[in-house]
Amino acid sequence: MALWHELLMGDHEVTERVFEAFGNALAKEGGPGVRAVRLARTYFSEYVDGCHNKKEELHLFPLIEERGIPRTGGPLAVMLNEHEQSKKLLGELVPQMKAYENGDKSGLEELRKTFAEYSQLLKNHFWKENDILYPMARKVMTEEDGQTVIQGIEAVEASLGTDTRTKYYDIAKQVEVHGGIEALSKAVDPDVMAAILDSLPVELSFVDENDVVRYFSHEHHAKIFPRTRGVIGSTVQNCHPEKSVHLVNQILEDFKAGKRNEAEFWIEMGGKMIHIRYVPVRNADGDYLGCLETVQDVTHVRSLTGQKRLLDEV
Repeated sequence: MALWHELLMGDHEVTERVFEAFGNALAKEGGPGVRAVRLARTYFSEYVDGCHNKKEELHLFPLIEERGIPRTGGPLAVMLNEHEQSKKLLGELVPQMKAYENGDKSGLEELRKTFAEYSQLLKNHFWKENDILYPMARKVMTEEDGQTVIQGIEAVEASLGTDTRTKYYDIAKQVEVHGGIEALSKAVDPDVMAAILDSLPVELSFVDENDVVRYFSHEHHAKIFPRTRGVIGSTVQNCHPEKSVHLVNQILEDFKAGKRNEAEFWIEMGGKMIHIRYVPVRNADGDYLGCLETVQDVTHVRSLTGQKRLLDEV
């Protein structure tokens, strides 16, 4: 079962996708379709303001105030103020959206401007809650407090009908269809992405849905299991000793059939502890795209004790 902060952060994530998709629809020459505007208006007014914010205002915020987080002069005060700002902007946005739905496109530029202010405010707001307020709240809340907030979340949703979250998350997906969103990696240059993968403390290999090796990281770095470009295009079965091929095949068959979501093992090699994990790679629809192998020297990780904070001196 999800924890209270996971439920609220789930709302944030879905809403951020709606922001991107509706922003893309608004940016289209001639403006978005009427249905996209109606769906987005429904989601913003009924779910973001009428449901998500109430979960916090009625159940989370009062509880953490009781636990010692002040309502004035701190993060909680900022969040409450930004809720009010978002309500005010939504009060401007909704009439603009309704006018557009009724055929008046003369206010398209003003609609774009108001939406940009509204979405930017809430994106910043969500970040502050995710990274500042929620972690602060978790430090002062008990496990029972968490259950109380979950019950409050469920009560708010139930007050709006059955399957409220499912209903509005479905509306969010419909907005995505109208505006579309891009994978986060699309904004990263391929050379930068390659450098990022090569900088990970974990070596990666990927075989596609036909068991053909398509990629491995750390090409120009020292590797735990040396390999060269010649392996690209080979079947993964040819990359393993004959005695273990049947195990590789079983793992891949299980991945393709959805019977397994991970296979891991570890070995001692050259005085080091090496951890190896296989995971299936799937698209948003759950279709199998291939298998990712990760290899990591965990010798140092296993030796860690106590704690070391960011930039602490050794």
